[in-house]
Amino acid sequence: MARGSYSGNRPLVPSRALDQFKYEVARELGLEHMVDSGYWGDVPSRDCGAVGGQMVKKMIEMAEQQMASRNR
Repeated sequence: MARGSYSGNRPLVPSRALDQFKYEVARELGLEHMVDSGYWGDVPSRDCGAVGGQMVKKMIEMAEQQMASRNR
């Protein structure tokens, strides 16, 4: 097994920050009703998946920008 500085299942990003990010993305996708109520039980899985997919896309873009700025 590879040795690294990460051990265990502790999150690298606080869940509060991810929640804020999730609501920001939901607003951008026009899903304000989820943000306003805070209840996601009535939300179709397609919409939830769109939020998650957009979050991943944005996180990848941010990571690529950080890597590019380090290599300059």
